[in-house]
Amino acid sequence: MALDYQRVIDWLDDRIVDQPGRVVAAFLVVTAVFAVGFASVSTESGTESFAEDVPEQDALEAVNREFEPAFGAGRTTTQLIHTGENVLSKPALVRMLTVQYRLERRADLRITGATGPASIVARTLNPEATTPEQQLRAVERATPNRIDAAVRASARDNPSFRNLLSEDFNSESAAASSSITIVEHAIPELVAGEQSAGTNPMTAIQREMQSVTESVGGDIRVFGAGIIDAEFGTVIGDTLLIVVPSAAVLIVLFLVVAYRDLADLLLGIVALLMAIVWTFGFMGFAGIPFNQILIAVPPLLLAVGIDFGIHAVNRYREERVEGVGVADSMRTATDQLLVAFFIVTTTSVIGFASNLTSQLVPIRDFGVVASVGIVFTALIFGVFLPSAKVLLDYAREKYPIPTFSQTPLGSEDSALGRALTGGVAIAGRAPLAFLLLTAAFTAGATGYATGVDTSFSDEQFLPPEETPDYLRTLPEPFRPNEYTVTRDINFLEDNFETGEDEEVVIYVEGPMTRDTALEAIHRAGADPPDTFVRASPLESAEGEGRRASERSIVTVIRSLSATDPEFARLVTRNDRDGNGIPDDNLDEIYAEVFDSQFAPLASQYLAEDRRSARVVYSVEADADPAEVTADARKVADRYRYEATATGSIVVFQAISDLIFESAIVSLAVALAGTAVFLVFAYWVLVGYPTLGLANLVPIVVTVSALAGTMRAVGISLNAFTATVLAITIGLGIDYSVHVVHRFTDEREHFDTLPALRRTITGTGGALTGSMLTTVFGIGVLVLAVFPAIGQFGLLTALSVVYSYLASVLILPSVLSVWARFEAARTDAETPESPVARSESE
Repeated sequence: MALDYQRVIDWLDDRIVDQPGRVVAAFLVVTAVFAVGFASVSTESGTESFAEDVPEQDALEAVNREFEPAFGAGRTTTQLIHTGENVLSKPALVRMLTVQYRLERRADLRITGATGPASIVARTLNPEATTPEQQLRAVERATPNRIDAAVRASARDNPSFRNLLSEDFNSESAAASSSITIVEHAIPELVAGEQSAGTNPMTAIQREMQSVTESVGGDIRVFGAGIIDAEFGTVIGDTLLIVVPSAAVLIVLFLVVAYRDLADLLLGIVALLMAIVWTFGFMGFAGIPFNQILIAVPPLLLAVGIDFGIHAVNRYREERVEGVGVADSMRTATDQLLVAFFIVTTTSVIGFASNLTSQLVPIRDFGVVASVGIVFTALIFGVFLPSAKVLLDYAREKYPIPTFSQTPLGSEDSALGRALTGGVAIAGRAPLAFLLLTAAFTAGATGYATGVDTSFSDEQFLPPEETPDYLRTLPEPFRPNEYTVTRDINFLEDNFETGEDEEVVIYVEGPMTRDTALEAIHRAGADPPDTFVRASPLESAEGEGRRASERSIVTVIRSLSATDPEFARLVTRNDRDGNGIPDDNLDEIYAEVFDSQFAPLASQYLAEDRRSARVVYSVEADADPAEVTADARKVADRYRYEATATGSIVVFQAISDLIFESAIVSLAVALAGTAVFLVFAYWVLVGYPTLGLANLVPIVVTVSALAGTMRAVGISLNAFTATVLAITIGLGIDYSVHVVHRFTDEREHFDTLPALRRTITGTGGALTGSMLTTVFGIGVLVLAVFPAIGQFGLLTALSVVYSYLASVLILPSVLSVWARFEAARTDAETPESPVARSESE
């Protein structure tokens, strides 16, 4: 039995129609309150927030914290990338050393030292040249032939020399096209604390270093964490500066078409601005920082808000053109739309809030903000806008306010109305066959979509290497900044064997003084997985067989044994099985190691309290990250103590796995939650719970088609697109809800096919207008400075198009079949039917 909800609707109608001034005033006061919170919204950029609460990241932070003293507390580095025809020529070396000399003189840059090919060559020329000034003088006084000889000697005698040069380095000709110089900085603990609070002190330092290098000339670029953090933050502002105005312009254009009235247009714009202020004000009060994913929220709210606005104004105009008065027209409109808005809002919230199941903090934040924003938008466009519209039209009757057009979008006689009835025609001829074809398509798309890739990387949050020409041609202040980080990352990966992302770390927690501790580390490296690099014969002891290439406290002990006979005898006395790994008196062994010249190296692998250890394994550079991560976890399981696989490869793969899990779980929760709610809603509102399932059919088709499209066009599930499938439910349900709810009203007065035709031609016009505004409003995200958010915008726009098409083409057949089954069920339950008589007998 349907719930009598009309009393609630009537109460809202009374406020909207009889007290519109009070309603508008109340909403304006609330807007002023939220404006205070709007001003306090902070910004968060980068990938760090995605790693929060990820076990692998926690382990990596523990490794960095416990083993940091080996590298020096508060120390960080900057890379100077030098490119040219030959960076080892005398002029190039002089230029780089001049840069180092000028940087070293700046106390505010906190430089403690620098290592690069230029300084190595200078020390080869003059071993006593220890300062940048002395090194510069040594190179300036040397002849080109002496410099070439020094380059060859450096390559021969200094292993790190080649690592600082590009792969095209030729020792015979003493030439290379690029080099890296590592500059070390000492950051006081106070400043480091500021970094943890969200401001990286290296940003200002590295920007100033870039200014110094530019004053010297030549192609020398500054690269480091400060530059990366700066671009992470700048890209958010640049994207918002491009996307939000573009969305606003497009939406205004479509509002002009949809409303065709200046006063109504202004009302719609005010309501949109209120929705943005309320949502961002909530973020400020709730302390939710604005990150890259939340860039999608403003266009999302603009698009959804205008969707609600078009439906409200269009339904109101349908009554007005029939000669009905302002109050009665608005009552009729809100009688239908407030229920539809409630269903749409609730299902949208279910879709967005399903992202709260994610283990990734930014995705959860997106779920919260989008859900709250949709509720605010529904309140503003469901209550404020109708009240303001009533005030406006009453004022039109008293004052000469210009009125341009008050006709609704779409009618049975219009070209749009006739075009929208294609789905109704199919529903009248062969609805069941059409639905069977739709089911086959959905099953095929779902199977195809299972091959969608998952990825996560820093580059997804950065702008492309080359800024598109259409962005470069934008006028100020919309033209984006010049970005360098992606270019430099790609350059380093293409030209240097940096060793980054070619190792994994096992963080071992347990009493490392126990007799079996070192043997456990040693045994874990035996018979390594395929993705692990094998140790060379020189690294492995005789008779050990296949072993992983590793660095640990065990390798430090072996290195000290090879150079210190007395320590070697100590190890032998405590080695039960003769494999070179001490089994007894480990406290004494560690004490000797930390009293030797190997102490700094040992502290990288064994914690000061002897309660944890760090083991580093080399992995194949071209191995699949998922395989590397799986192998690292297998090796970690070999340890007797608690051991966690970590490192950048493992952390990023763990986040990638969580992204996939988030997408699937949120989709399942959204579908299940939406199905339960729709069944319940249609049961209590109109007495037909099965209409809820009918309402869900277009969404299932849309999700399958969208997932298949992702694989077809090569878009992976990433930090941004992981939310799209659930968002598809939140946005797409709007179209089917409006169709189904209007159909239930029309079916009270007409047969199935006429009711469908009136539904599609009446509601379909508003659906078309809202679809276009939503598509272009969210689609402007393709203009974003970094591609990942552009992919999100493209997929979200496609989901809206698919939902619209499914609602006007597939849903009529679903409702036609539903009406047949419902009629058959009703006939079977009437007392006059044979079934009923047989049951009574």
